[in-house]
Amino acid sequence: MKPLLRDILYGCSIKEVIGSTDVRVKGISFDSRKVKSGSVFIAVKGVNVDGHDFIEQAIENGASIIIAEKLPVQKNEDLTYIKVEHSANALGILADNFYDKPSTKLRLIGITGTNGKTTIASLLYQLFTELDGNVGLISTVRYMIGKKEEAATHTTPDPISLNRLLSDMVDNGCEHCFMEVSSHAIHQERIAGLKFSGAVFTNISHDHLDYHGTFREYINVKKRFFDQLSKDAFSLINMDDQNGRIMRQNTLSSRFGYSLHKQSEFKGKVLESSLRGLVMMIDGEEVYTKLIGNFNAYNLLAVYGVSRLLGVDKMEALTVISKLEAAEGRFDYIVSGKEHILGIVDYAHTPDALHKVLETISKIRQEGNRIIAVVGCGGDRDAAKRPIMAKVACQLSDRVIFTSDNPRSESPESIIEQMEKGIGSADRKKVISIVDRKEAIKTACSFANPEDIVLVAGKGHEKYQEIMGEKLPFDDKKILAEIFKQLDK
Repeated sequence: MKPLLRDILYGCSIKEVIGSTDVRVKGISFDSRKVKSGSVFIAVKGVNVDGHDFIEQAIENGASIIIAEKLPVQKNEDLTYIKVEHSANALGILADNFYDKPSTKLRLIGITGTNGKTTIASLLYQLFTELDGNVGLISTVRYMIGKKEEAATHTTPDPISLNRLLSDMVDNGCEHCFMEVSSHAIHQERIAGLKFSGAVFTNISHDHLDYHGTFREYINVKKRFFDQLSKDAFSLINMDDQNGRIMRQNTLSSRFGYSLHKQSEFKGKVLESSLRGLVMMIDGEEVYTKLIGNFNAYNLLAVYGVSRLLGVDKMEALTVISKLEAAEGRFDYIVSGKEHILGIVDYAHTPDALHKVLETISKIRQEGNRIIAVVGCGGDRDAAKRPIMAKVACQLSDRVIFTSDNPRSESPESIIEQMEKGIGSADRKKVISIVDRKEAIKTACSFANPEDIVLVAGKGHEKYQEIMGEKLPFDDKKILAEIFKQLDK
């Protein structure tokens, strides 16, 4: 039986009610085009569009209940109107109630931070699938309901999609769900109404300042996630990150840390780092893992910490950790057959992430092997990081090719021009710019000598390139493999 309106309104900050709340709700929507007869339409102010402008269209499509921050002057006496304090927050609470609070029926763990979210969520999904068999995953790369996969649309979906996914997980017997929580999702109230059993903070660096305005605001938004945790939840913080302690302030949750350097509950040490993987000391035990680089040492420590806090036996957790595979598009590598050129595809799209990947490559390469980096920056995003990305690439690579990433509505040439401002005078000779991304990757491979390393950064798992509003098929790893195949002929 469909829920009553008065029941799904529970927890919303209501300012005014016109009409009956004792009516059945057939569905909820914040998109007037998707409204169906007998459903609720919530008018949400978005970044580019204000749902209040589409109330009449929603009514024409059959909405019988309107929820908004500002009600229309002309009202239909057959409809119910609810005025709320904050529509986006109300949407999350309504979605949670409509789907019968699915986040309370499993253990929902949120992972937030600039880098590492996808890897940690994916590794936790792998680990708990190995242990329990039926686990949920909500990540940038994919959504998983047990073994059933759905294509990911956002790092963190909208509240209706999110609660539907969680409800499906509950129906399929999932006891755990591991979920990326983006700063956009926190700010836009996409996680409103959800009950998190735990939260992980990875790190924070220069990103999304086009949206948040300042680095301080970016930090504050991340912190809000931890401030909202309940006292029966846990927070697990990267204590080596200088902003880690800020996340711990004012949270009611039980607080734990992980680190390679500072004191923490889950301490690790890298004993050996190579292209074969990592050898680590974790909680007093030596562990070999297939993952590469110190940044993955942090990811593995976070995974270990979460598993222990969720009650997994120490040796059982470490045994599974030794089997884990890297997430798609995260230090994802292939080797050409004849020349043994190492090609690495990585999602690194921030200065910090690019620095970590190139630093890792520098540490594990053999003497004489050069690093050739293919780097671009996304359009309609934080422009301030473009020269910084370029500077990082130049400082840590032997040859650099600037190219397009997802230029979106911007000119790729203008994006590259902004990147070029970060080139130091000593590095100009090592840089060329090629707008066509495929041609840039091909050129990088042609520059490579046997045993050299070609890094293709920025897109990782993505299977498209977005140009002027159109998504065109583009897969960095597939293209790299095709080029290697041609070189091996």
